[in-house]
Amino acid sequence: MRIDAHAHVWPREGKLNSDLLERLVDACDRLEIAEAWCSCPVTAGMGDPETVRRYNDFVLEAMRRYPERIRGYCFVVAGYCRQALEEIDRCLNRGMLGIKLYHQYLINDPALFPVVEKAIEARIPILCHAGHGTDQETRRTQPKISDGVHFADLARRYPEAMLIMAHLGGGGDYEWSLQAITDTPNVYADTSGSVIDEGMVEYALRLLGAKRLLFACDETEEGGVGKVLGAEISETERQAIFWRNAAAIRARRVR
Repeated sequence: MRIDAHAHVWPREGKLNSDLLERLVDACDRLEIAEAWCSCPVTAGMGDPETVRRYNDFVLEAMRRYPERIRGYCFVVAGYCRQALEEIDRCLNRGMLGIKLYHQYLINDPALFPVVEKAIEARIPILCHAGHGTDQETRRTQPKISDGVHFADLARRYPEAMLIMAHLGGGGDYEWSLQAITDTPNVYADTSGSVIDEGMVEYALRLLGAKRLLFACDETEEGGVGKVLGAEISETERQAIFWRNAAAIRARRVR
């Protein structure tokens, strides 16, 4: 049993990219991943409400095609506050399980507070693109990418929120970000990312404990499974990371 807490579907020529979706489902079949929690964020620019709605529709279509395998995060841009809250309601009513944020705003920006409060009310998680960039290119291209300090600040303001700091293995100085969230128990870290440093999972476990780590792939399925299988941790800890923690988060949602 494995639940990938960070996956994606993408558009192609204005439609859902069916080839990529089929590859994702095939990878899940081969790697015993029961569920892939998918989003379709706007990764360049702000993303107007019409585009955001269209991208979420791609996720809803994937969910319709594979209702037992694909689950959805609703992507929103906080600057369009009224539309964002309406879009969250629309997507939750159609079966999505959480909210996805990218790097349009820092996660602790006050513009996001209504979205966070909506998530608390519905008892759903917020997965946010994250990283502590150490190079000038990252700072230039993603000036508002959130790191552990931003997550910790928001978590202290909203201790009821369930926040997921994305791609432990793909966000620059992950040790720095993990240290920043050590004392904020409502922040989880997902294990996704193409970086597979030896001892990465063990380091995160020592700082956060097994209950705050979520197995995730972010389109690197083989590496995502391998880094958890290869970690020197107990089988109880491995199962918590692979699926028990995600299942517990999913079960909290207000229906």
